[in-house]
Amino acid sequence: MIDFRKIFDRNIRGNIMFFLKFLPDKLYLQIFYFTTTGKFIPFKNPKTFTEKMQWLKVNDRHPEYSQLVDKLKVREHIKNILGEGYVFPLLGHWDRFEDIDFDSLPEQFVIKCNHDSGSTRVIKNKSALTEEEIEEMRKFYNKRLKRNYYYAGREYPYKGLKSCILAEQLMIDEKNPEKSIEDYKFFCFNGEPKIMFVATDRSTDCRFDFFDMDFNHLDLTNIHPQADKPIEKPEMFEEMKEIAAKLSKGIRFVRIDLYELNGKIYFGEYTFFHGGGFRRCEPEEWERRLGDWINLD
Repeated sequence: MIDFRKIFDRNIRGNIMFFLKFLPDKLYLQIFYFTTTGKFIPFKNPKTFTEKMQWLKVNDRHPEYSQLVDKLKVREHIKNILGEGYVFPLLGHWDRFEDIDFDSLPEQFVIKCNHDSGSTRVIKNKSALTEEEIEEMRKFYNKRLKRNYYYAGREYPYKGLKSCILAEQLMIDEKNPEKSIEDYKFFCFNGEPKIMFVATDRSTDCRFDFFDMDFNHLDLTNIHPQADKPIEKPEMFEEMKEIAAKLSKGIRFVRIDLYELNGKIYFGEYTFFHGGGFRRCEPEEWERRLGDWINLD
């Protein structure tokens, strides 16, 4: 089988799609999907998981989803549904990088944009930041602030988001302070979590391991390989499932990201299109099975 991701690597694909961003959504998505999978999207009768996510981009648009992917505005939504204490403490937010008062921030914190994905940076030693590193961060975030994340994969909820930068408290595992906190990502179908995966070693050699709702390990690979070590079941797994169900109620498909830390559960983010809807599951039977769980009626 031809690996189209090697033929059209990330840089080539990015350049192609940048020059084609003027195209209407369906045509743009057909080209992007083909360069990643070697297949075309059967919009009239989608069957698989990634095919149906592309269908949802075009046909299942709800303005309220924009609040859910906005990392600043979603905090109020989580408070309304779950109550206080389910989000990481907010240290501040700014429209421009130049507005950040670094002197007011603690020695350790997390910084990110509210309107995109992949802009998170963990600052563990503020005092050690050099002028060159701060300048590099300034260029990075000012470039990000100008970016309309919607155009990359036509993920509709991101289309009209107001961009800003926010900082959160860096959360530490009290039992193992040096360990990166693990996140638990639940695939929810109309309010029912069906499977989830655990992301481990995010900063070094990222691995994804999928489990069912009884925490049985699944023979399913997507984006990253499986870990070569056993994954422990989180202590608050049952409560996590209940929270994922509450947060995903009434949504055909969404990924709910949660953390378990120091005896508490924290909300991470809403992800409506896992992998942008372009990363197919292996083996192929999982593409079909997950697709069957998305009801397009």
